[in-house]
Amino acid sequence: MTTLRLFAAAPPSIPAGSSWYLADLSEFRGKQELYTRQSPQRLKALREHAMIESAVSSNRIEGVSVAPSRIRDLMSVPKPLFRDRDEEEVRGYRDALKCIHEHAADLPLNENTVHELHRLARGQIWDAGLYKEKDGDIIERSPDGRERLRFRTVSAQDTPDATRSLLEDWQLCLQERWIHPMIALAAFNLDFLCIHPYRDGNGRVSRLLLLLQSYHLGYEVGRYISLERLIEQNKERYYETLEQSSQGWHEGLHDPWPYINYLLSILKSAYQEFAERVGEIKAPRGTKTEQIMDAINRFSDSFTLTQLEQACPGVSRDMIRLVLKQQQKAGEVYCTGRGPAAQWNRKG
Repeated sequence: MTTLRLFAAAPPSIPAGSSWYLADLSEFRGKQELYTRQSPQRLKALREHAMIESAVSSNRIEGVSVAPSRIRDLMSVPKPLFRDRDEEEVRGYRDALKCIHEHAADLPLNENTVHELHRLARGQIWDAGLYKEKDGDIIERSPDGRERLRFRTVSAQDTPDATRSLLEDWQLCLQERWIHPMIALAAFNLDFLCIHPYRDGNGRVSRLLLLLQSYHLGYEVGRYISLERLIEQNKERYYETLEQSSQGWHEGLHDPWPYINYLLSILKSAYQEFAERVGEIKAPRGTKTEQIMDAINRFSDSFTLTQLEQACPGVSRDMIRLVLKQQQKAGEVYCTGRGPAAQWNRKG
């Protein structure tokens, strides 16, 4: 039984931690308009950077990555020439994001929209936008080659009906107020991942739906801060809470709150970062420099040039090196070691 159906049958008491997240998110949403009245140039830079980060991070979570030097062309060229499938999928996710950012109000959450987002995110692969044809369980493979069943998904035969029922339950949940909409959003995300309607790309579609549903509920932080990047930075917790909350899902005996609280924490973190970014600039600087400085400040420990490149998709290596040299000269960072393995650290 899906989480939304459990909430309809017996409305739960909301855990204290979840209530705190809801209160914080409500406060941030109330300040949202104030944040979006800030410098147009600054907001434009945040939108562009979030688009790139989201496309790169959401795919990288699934093991799909591209060279940093290729990101600029993949994101900006109208019809780029793809070198491999990974590049096609990163660009496809970018196109799906663009569709949501520009047309969220006109995109109903229905079966056609879900298929279209999957089709965009998966590119020209043969089953893009089509339900899985074979059963596909979620298997964890360890480095030594051992395998472990993490979750048994809904069968291919039952998937279309299960997905349609979930979409219907979402609408009923909002209309009949089964639970707070933001809890319903996280519960829907959990249920979608447990159904696992596609052969591949389910995680990416779940994150696109998270963005679309957030827009529908009036929480637009995903326009300026990459939710996908925050999920990637907390990837271990993502998989841990997803496994915790999926145990017993088929029987309706699961505990959805670990995963629900995880997603609520991601949204809260996004709003906190948004509030910090729109208020942190005292004097204008180049937007590329801002991206690099933001990335440096997000590292809690040492980092390499390659890691900084990955955190600044769309920024050239030469520009990153220039900013590092400027910061090194100013005494803000220092370097230990030489070559690709050299470690950079912030002072203080």
